[in-house]
Amino acid sequence: MIARVWRNRGVDSCSSRPCKNIDQPHVSDSQVTVEFENGNFKFTFPNPKNVSEFSMTLFKGQEKKEICALHLSEEKIFPKSNVTYCQTEHSNSSTTFILKNLERKHIDIYTYCLEMFLPPPYIDCRLKETYLYIQDKEDCISLGPVSWIIIGLIMFAMIFCVFCVVACCLRNKNQQCESQSHEYNSEYMPMAAVNEAKKTRI
Repeated sequence: MIARVWRNRGVDSCSSRPCKNIDQPHVSDSQVTVEFENGNFKFTFPNPKNVSEFSMTLFKGQEKKEICALHLSEEKIFPKSNVTYCQTEHSNSSTTFILKNLERKHIDIYTYCLEMFLPPPYIDCRLKETYLYIQDKEDCISLGPVSWIIIGLIMFAMIFCVFCVVACCLRNKNQQCESQSHEYNSEYMPMAAVNEAKKTRI
């Protein structure tokens, strides 16, 4: 039974039919959950209902190269991975493919396929097909000399603007202080000394 799951697959091993287009009671239009966390992609698929034996397989590229899979039979789980960057997780309700530590060389089309063995009939369909683009970390931080020059000019302009604003504020403040001081002094006009009137003698 397990041997047929791990058989060598050809180019046409994964059906081009989407699973949602298959008219079977245990195959539904499942909602695929895609998460990106800490540099890892997680694709979670609900398990088919009332199925005692099934497989989920992840293929890479147009040539459909199998990179990892998970087979469930009689409540026993058999994970398989042909590469180091793909792992599988399984629960009672869902199956998850985790792509870890991806680099630019991993940019490609990824196809997720489902096979259902029991109960009959045998069904082979495509769960999801997605294109992953991975940006290298070096690309995010490596800047050419022209970019650094532009960044330097922008920083210089910002610092110069801040300096001009501060200088204008200080200048306006000094002018206000001088104006207030001048108004304060103008309130006291110089006055001539007044001699006391001599008393009239009787």
